[in-house]
Amino acid sequence: MGKITQEQRNRYFEKVKEHRKTIEAGLAKEKTLLDLLAKDDSSSGYKRLKLANDALDLCSWYMLVNALSVSLLGIKDGVYLLEARKTLVRAIKYLEDTVSGYVDVPFSDYEAKLEEIKDFDSEGRFRLLRKLGFAVQTLEDAFGENSKYSASFIEVWGKVAAIGKNLVNLKTAVPDMDFSSPVRATVMSHLTLVKQLFQRCADKYREQYELYTHKVQDFRAAVLYLQALRRIHIVLAERDEAETLKRKAEIWSTKLEADLKKAEEAKSK
Repeated sequence: MGKITQEQRNRYFEKVKEHRKTIEAGLAKEKTLLDLLAKDDSSSGYKRLKLANDALDLCSWYMLVNALSVSLLGIKDGVYLLEARKTLVRAIKYLEDTVSGYVDVPFSDYEAKLEEIKDFDSEGRFRLLRKLGFAVQTLEDAFGENSKYSASFIEVWGKVAAIGKNLVNLKTAVPDMDFSSPVRATVMSHLTLVKQLFQRCADKYREQYELYTHKVQDFRAAVLYLQALRRIHIVLAERDEAETLKRKAEIWSTKLEADLKKAEEAKSK
């Protein structure tokens, strides 16, 4: 890569100056809403949804500045990428506080949280999940495969999967997917995406265990996401899929136990 000229720098900083105003306005808006939430926690679920949505918008502006840096200077802007990552973490926290971050628990454990946002329609929930997933994927791509943050995205995707599931009212999911339901297509698409996310997380944690870390907690996380996916299938009365996942989780658990036994035997020699 050639030396960056002063003209390139000037063009870049002029563009940044324009976008910085939008970013600062977004940060001020977030602070105002947080202050309001601290003073009055009524409708807190809806306020956190607004905070999460706005934080994802803010995240996109940080990533836009990084994209400009790559385009105009030929290098990433690490400062803005890190700010995007921090903002994404805040967005995820707002959503976890709203619907919970539980991976594999009965619906009754977080049902009350969903009751607080009962007027948030199915289309809005699905749109928010897609927006969150897009932000995570875009940021992961921006950091690149060799970034020191690469491994952490497995955990981030796990949080996205859990939030996606917990945004759905599983008590009404089956009737919502009936042919007569006006939200059938949306709820089916939402749950299809959630299932894909859980399977992806299970596979990624298993891959991380096998190829890189060999840490027990990674394999246990893989099994946990399989079991959570099975619970979804059970709730939706998808018996064949649930049975397949039950066998798969048992096989994976047996493999983990065998690996642990082998490691113990190696230590004792």
